[in-house]
Amino acid sequence: MKYTFNKKEKLKSKKLIEQLFAEGKSVSAFPLRLVFLPTNFDENVVAKTGVSVSKRHFKRAVDRNRIKRLMREVYRLNKTEYFNNMTTQYAFMILYIGKELPTIAQIETRMKHLFEKFLSNVSSE
Repeated sequence: MKYTFNKKEKLKSKKLIEQLFAEGKSVSAFPLRLVFLPTNFDENVVAKTGVSVSKRHFKRAVDRNRIKRLMREVYRLNKTEYFNNMTTQYAFMILYIGKELPTIAQIETRMKHLFEKFLSNVSSE
């Protein structure tokens, strides 16, 4: 798995996003929450991922876009470490549920914790 986050790996399907929030399970590591659902894709990817930030907590689009950019970058750099040996395909949505602007270091530590929680949750099933 490469350190990229290309178009094939982005979660864009409205149907799949609705199904993800209706049937998916979630794990949290404040200020992040991961909603996941095992699925099958036509493409040869392990996971399709989307990121989201609440408009309620961050009124300015500049702030929302910055947080999303940081989340995507941390995901891109750490996905190989956690998802390299997975065989099941997943749809992910990573939500930022905090109220303060984070730094990249804060997001990185919490996202690593979030992925560890996800892997322990999946392996226990």
